[in-house]
Amino acid sequence: MELIKKTTILFPPALHERLCRLAAAKGISLGELVRTACVRQYGIATAEERLEAVRALAALGLPVAEPGEMKRQSVPTVESLAP
Repeated sequence: MELIKKTTILFPPALHERLCRLAAAKGISLGELVRTACVRQYGIATAEERLEAVRALAALGLPVAEPGEMKRQSVPTVESLAP
């Protein structure tokens, strides 16, 4: 990954310390820890990465019903909740 933009982020001291310890435990820099967290949190992915994720999900071959049927299967009825 080419790094060409610089950003200054101010953290409260306790959070900065926790993040630095976490980065050290993972053997990465604080910057790499923050970049990785941003990518994971905000889903910044290339079109090819998104397509590959869709392919991987499709390859699982899991049974999937229509939305209405899935709702009926996952949401309990009043009768099943009441004695």
